[in-house]
Amino acid sequence: MNRLLHPRLPLKFALALFVIVAGALGIVYLAVVPRLESQLVDAKIHELESAQRSVATQFERANPATDYDSLAGFFQSSLGARVIVLQRLHGDTLRDIADSNPLNTGNVRADPVARAAMDSRRSASGRVTRDGEERAEVAFPISAEASPDTVVLLSAPLKDALANVSLVRRTLVVAGLAALIVSLLVGVFAAWRFSARIRRLEEASGRIAAGDFEHPVVDPVEDEVGELARAFDKMRLRLAQLDHARREFIANASHELRTPLFSLGGFLELMANEELDERERAEFVGEMSAQVKRLTKLATDLLDLSRLDAGQLAVSRMDVDIAATARTVTEEFRALAEASGHVLSAEADDDAVARADEQRVLQIGRILLENAIRHTPPGTNVLVAAGRKDGHAVFLVRDDGPGVPAGDQERVFDRFYRADGGKASGSGLGLAIASELAARMGGAIHLDSQPGATVFTLRLPLSDTPFSREKAPAAVSS
Repeated sequence: MNRLLHPRLPLKFALALFVIVAGALGIVYLAVVPRLESQLVDAKIHELESAQRSVATQFERANPATDYDSLAGFFQSSLGARVIVLQRLHGDTLRDIADSNPLNTGNVRADPVARAAMDSRRSASGRVTRDGEERAEVAFPISAEASPDTVVLLSAPLKDALANVSLVRRTLVVAGLAALIVSLLVGVFAAWRFSARIRRLEEASGRIAAGDFEHPVVDPVEDEVGELARAFDKMRLRLAQLDHARREFIANASHELRTPLFSLGGFLELMANEELDERERAEFVGEMSAQVKRLTKLATDLLDLSRLDAGQLAVSRMDVDIAATARTVTEEFRALAEASGHVLSAEADDDAVARADEQRVLQIGRILLENAIRHTPPGTNVLVAAGRKDGHAVFLVRDDGPGVPAGDQERVFDRFYRADGGKASGSGLGLAIASELAARMGGAIHLDSQPGATVFTLRLPLSDTPFSREKAPAAVSS
C-alpha cells in the first residue's frame, strides 16, 4: 500500500523523460534560432553589399550639391534602405551632406559602420542598433573630387527579418512547452504501466515465497519484463515440483521408517510376552535382523542423498576396470540370485576401462543388479555385461522379466518412486542415487525396457591413458 501511495518509480521515470525532452528542445532552440537570425541578418547585409558597386558608381559621377539628395531618394526606393552620405570635417567629426530620410536623423554621425569605412577607406558592414531599432548596414568610401573623405551608408531595417525570427522563437517555445507537458503525461502513464507490471511480479514473488505455487505468473508483453515474468513462472513450476518432491520425500521416508520400526516393536513385544521355543525365537531374531538391515540401508541411502544435495559426496577420477567390476558385482550377488531362483551370468570385455570412481561404480552396479533381482520373478535370466560402445565405457544389467511399464519409465530415477504392481519392496532411493552418482562422474544411466527385455545401461567416459591390468587396482566389495 505504501508503494501505491508513493509511486516513486513513475515520478522518477516521468521526470527523467521530462529532462530529456527539455534538453532536446533546448538544443534545438540553440541550434535553430541564433543560426536563423544570423543567416537572415547576413542575407540582408549581402543584399546591400551586392548593390554597393552600382551605388558607388552613381555617386562618384554625381554633383554633390545638386544630385546627392535625389540619388539618395532613388536608391532608398529601389533598395528599401536609407541612404546617407557622410563627410569628414576637421578632426573626427562627421556630417551628413545627403540623406534619403532627413526627418529621422538620429545619431547617424556617430554610426560605427560609417566611421569604420571612413577610417579604413574600405568597405565596412555590420549590425547596429540605433534609436532602439536593429539595422543592417553597409558603408563604403567614394572617390569624388568635389567630396573628399566621403562615405555612403546604406542602412536597412531588420524589423521584418527579426519578426520572422521572433515567430520561429515563439513557435518553438509554445511547441516545446506542449511537448514537455505531453512528455510528462506520457512518462507518468508509461511509468505507471511499467511499475504496475513490476508490482505484479513483486506480488507473485511474495506468493511464491509464501509457498503458493498455484497461481501462474503471466505477463503477455514480449519484452524484458515479460521474459522476467516467464522466468518467474518457470521458477514457480520448479519450486512446485521441489515442494511436491519434498512432501513425498517426508511421507515416504516416514512410511519407510515406520514399517520396520513397527515390525521390530511387534517382534520385541512377542518375544517379551510370549513363551517361545528356540525355533520361533530364532525365526523372530532373523526377521528382526532383516528389519535392522533395512533400516541401516535406508539410513545409508538418505545419508548419501543428503551428501549429494550438499555437494559433500567425494567422487574421485581414476582408471577403473569395468570388466573386473562387472565380475565382482556378479559374484557378490550369485548367492542371492540362486536363493531367489534367478539365473545370473556375466559378460565382460577386458578392454573396457573408464575414468571414474571405482567404489561409486561398484555401488551403482550393486543397485542395478539388486533392482533386477528384486523386481523380477523367479526363473528370470539376469545378465551383467561390461564393454565399450559409442566411445563410452558401458556397464549394463539386462533381464528378461516383465519389464517396466511405459508410464513409469520416466520416473524410475525419481526419489522414493516405486512402480505400481510387482514387488514394491525397497525404499525407492537406489536408482535415484545411482543416477546422481553417474552424473557426478560425467556419465549417465539409461533405461530401455519392454516386456521380456529390460536393460539399465551405465555409460562412463573412457580412459584416455594406457591401462595395464597388472597395475590396475583390484575391485573390492564393500
